Amino acid sequence: MTGGFVRAARASDAAGLARVQAASWSATLAELVPDEVLAELTSPAALDQFAERWREAIVSPPTSKHRVHVAVAEPGSAEVAGFAAAGPATDEDLWAGTDGELYELHVLPELVSVGEEPAGHDGRLLHAVADAFAEDGFHTAYTWALSGDETRIAFLSSAGWAPDGSTSNLDMGVKVPVVRLHTRLSPAAPSSQPSHPSA
Repeated sequence: MTGGFVRAARASDAAGLARVQAASWSATLAELVPDEVLAELTSPAALDQFAERWREAIVSPPTSKHRVHVAVAEPGSAEVAGFAAAGPATDEDLWAGTDGELYELHVLPELVSVGEEPAGHDGRLLHAVADAFAEDGFHTAYTWALSGDETRIAFLSSAGWAPDGSTSNLDMGVKVPVVRLHTRLSPAAPSSQPSHPSA
């Protein structure tokens, strides 16, 4: 288990989020999309665009239930080790009032949890998202994962998520199959109790 902390994202984290996202994509998409597509997604120009989008998401979220969480090694650290973005569900067959969606969860590849327990930065981020969902009144959480990303699916499964039968494709120059997972959420804990582990 690695130590670390999760906090709300700041505007100054935007470039770090883009870098982590690109590193995560490089690791997970390498065998799923053409090299030229991956090169374009992780180019300096793309990083600048993604950083601006994350800055906007952090500074001007669509609603108070749209949140971006950042994982760092130390409380005062500016080095982003991972992040998660979540909010109301966007799929047409779900209800945004009670269904939450984990839009993005990326951790530097060398820090991704390995094994049966989600104990690293990705585990802490997932706990933070679940806590925020409960606070915001969501009853069920959903997320999409690449069908070929066995590590991500195993990680989510170990945390209590399971496929709900919905599948789709991402258009990334080629069709990349994705599967939707879901989990039931526990009610928000009393504020006197810790919301998620820090180590």
